[in-house]
Amino acid sequence: MRWGERTREPGRTPARRLAGTLAPPTQLVSVSAWQDLTARLAVAEETLRAIRGGEVDSVMVAGKEGSQVFTLEGAEHAYRVLIESMNEGALTLTAEAMILYANQSFARMVKLPLEQVMSGSFLRFLSPADLATVRPLLKRAAQSGSKLQAFLLARDGSPMPVLISIRPLAPRGDASGATIGMVVTDLTEARRSEERLRALSHRLVDVQETERRRVALELHENISQLTYAILMRCDTLAKKLPARACASRTELLKLRDLLDQATEDVRRIAHDLRPSALDDLGLLPVLRKACEQFGQRTHLPPDLAGVRKIPRLPALVETALYRMLQEVLKNIEQHAHARHVTVGLRQQGGLVQLAITDDGIGFDPDRRPALRNRRIGLGLLGLRERVEMVGGHLTIESTPGHGTTIRARIPVADGPVRPAG
Repeated sequence: MRWGERTREPGRTPARRLAGTLAPPTQLVSVSAWQDLTARLAVAEETLRAIRGGEVDSVMVAGKEGSQVFTLEGAEHAYRVLIESMNEGALTLTAEAMILYANQSFARMVKLPLEQVMSGSFLRFLSPADLATVRPLLKRAAQSGSKLQAFLLARDGSPMPVLISIRPLAPRGDASGATIGMVVTDLTEARRSEERLRALSHRLVDVQETERRRVALELHENISQLTYAILMRCDTLAKKLPARACASRTELLKLRDLLDQATEDVRRIAHDLRPSALDDLGLLPVLRKACEQFGQRTHLPPDLAGVRKIPRLPALVETALYRMLQEVLKNIEQHAHARHVTVGLRQQGGLVQLAITDDGIGFDPDRRPALRNRRIGLGLLGLRERVEMVGGHLTIESTPGHGTTIRARIPVADGPVRPAG
């Protein structure tokens, strides 16, 4: 008799159905064996119920070759819900960049219905410039993951800045069936915040330079003139003292020397804050003067053989290059222990370049500022921000024990920007 014909009685559990098909235990099997079989069927029934209810992610089965773990299809439900609720785009690709799976977030990014996203190539959403970068990364994705920033092209052609994270997924079967996991993060708001921060930084630099100019003018026109007037009065008073007042004359002359030193310090501070010649004469005279003063302080006059005559540059560019020279010479004076310094300034077409080289102790530019001299690290960071603010690029070439070269390249308009003062 067939199994189906013996288990049609309604209202009976699988265990009871099986029990109904068995002969009385005294005829075929022992009571203990029958009870063991019934208990196993009860466990199997409970396992099947848990699997149907989604309570089980995997099943371990013992066999001749040891225990094996089998993942259930229903276990993916919780993870699929998680992926669909992400704000980031999530995709699964073949090795040829064909989309096997994409969530709704990615479909919204490219402004297409999900069914039009699936089974197409992911590469169609990239610009030609980004294709050259993404293709090699996808080919290497089976071995290692990677991240890159690119622009995602929506259906209407609008670009969206994104961060693409590529990770290999576990291959199913042989290596040819390997797939690629990808997470696409929208960077639009991050870019906006970055632009607002850059604009704020630009504004702060402008305000700082304006305040420097004001303070320098105050020091030059008020404090310097006042101390100079006191010096003249000291000279006059010294001449009027009687010959017998030698002690008083000596003290007065010492006071005069102190005032002279204070006047020179005020003049130097005002010049460091904002040299008036930078606005009146341009970068080149100020650069030569700064190198001359550096040589007087350190007895290490820079080699200016690489300095060429250039026309007036935009005010922001001249200020950025002067601040770079000022900061780099200060670092050389305090930290480099150099024996030779070279300064080069030249303009070729629409690009102006300032390069400063020393043969000092050097440093590792890739190390974090906290791990090297913090003063140098923060100063170079400020220089980089200032150069990039005017559209330029700062490079730092340095090796411990082999000196340093810091070079700024800034694009400017061809020809003179304004007549030299």
